[in-house]
Parts: sequence; structure tokens; C-alpha cells
Amino acid sequence: MGLLPRKTGEEHHGLLCAPQASAVQLGKGEPFPRQLSRELPAYGRATVVRFHSSGMTLDNINRAAVDRIIRVDHAGEYGANRIYAGQMAVLGRSSVGPVIQKMWDQEKDHLKKFNELMVAFRVRPTVLMPLWNVAGFALGAGTALLGKEGAMACTVAIEETIAHHYNNQIRTLMEEDPEKYEELLQVIKKFRDEELEHHDTGLDHDAELAPAYALLKRVIQAGCSAAIYLSERF
Repeated sequence: MGLLPRKTGEEHHGLLCAPQASAVQLGKGEPFPRQLSRELPAYGRATVVRFHSSGMTLDNINRAAVDRIIRVDHAGEYGANRIYAGQMAVLGRSSVGPVIQKMWDQEKDHLKKFNELMVAFRVRPTVLMPLWNVAGFALGAGTALLGKEGAMACTVAIEETIAHHYNNQIRTLMEEDPEKYEELLQVIKKFRDEELEHHDTGLDHDAELAPAYALLKRVIQAGCSAAIYLSERF
């Protein structure tokens, strides 16, 4: 079951990874209760929102940590969607178009889930969303103009950075209270595993043959790390 809030009174590429199945049953496009948006009170009013099978509520969580995690992950998934949109604008009709579209579809699912969590836990989005809108599309389109290899090099660089970022969040929540944050941990682990699949897809489609691959990867990862830092804080 996915994270449906309610109102109540191993190693892979050197990364810490959960088993592939992730022991989480989050259906793609899982519906979010329609009534939730009407039931959630205005910001600042007393309420308790809790995951169905955990003790995670608005009153007992580390709000600063959870806000930071949800905000930056929402921004990251939004940026990823814009990157794939840019790549599809250039390569959508090429032989690699279906491969990019498949990865983009998963990123859409990720963004949908974090949109839901933003509402459920009253997290404001980063003020830098307009910047990530433009920068993400430009990065996707720009690397795609280098050809299939450039687009895949971008995917490898971004997804490797995001996987490390998700692992840092997993460690933070595990140290805080793994039982309380169990369902949030499952979501992050599932998405981390899918980002690693995208990373491998990029390598399988000749990412390392991109012009100046090593330099391109370092530059993209530096930009991605800066975006993570800023989105956590602003």
C-alpha cells in the first residue's frame, strides 16, 4: 500500500541498496483520496495526519527534517521531469525516444507521489521552482542535441547523484526512527532503486561514448548537487 495519509484525533554501484522488490507495494498512479484536499484544514489549524500503518504524525515527526526531505525530493523529481521533457523535445521521434519516455513515465509517478506528500504534510515547495523549470528543460534539450549519447550521459550523471542523495536521506531517517518513518523510507527506497535502473539504462545506451563524457558528467553532477543544496534550504 502506498502512503495514504488520513485525518485522525546490499550493494549496487557502490550504493546502499534495498532488494529490488523493495518490499513495498506502491502501485503506479495509485489514486489519492479525493476527499483529502477538502478534509485537510488550512495551514496552522490543529490536526493530525498519520500514515495508515506507522506512527508518523504531524505532531511527532521531526518537522524540519521531513520538510527538508519532501521539499528537495519534490524539486528533484520536478527537475527530472523537465530534463526528460527537454530530451523528448529533441529525441522523441528517434530510436531512443521510447527508452526516454519509459524513464520519464516513472519520473511522473515520482512527482505525483511527492505532490501528494507536499499536501499531506503541509510542505511548501522551493521558491526556486521557476528556475528548475527552465534549467531542467535546457539541460535535457542541450544534452540531447549532442545525440543519444549526450542525453544518456546526462541521465547517468543525474541519477547517480540522486541515488546518493536518496541514500543520505535513508540513513538520516534510519538514525532518527526507522519504525516511525517506515513508509516514507519505503517510498524513498523504491524511487532510489528506479533511479538506479535509469542509471543503468543510460550506460546500456552508450552514455560513456558522449563527447567529453567524464567532464560532462562532472559538470552536470556539480550542478545537480548545487540544486539539491539550494532546494533543501529555500
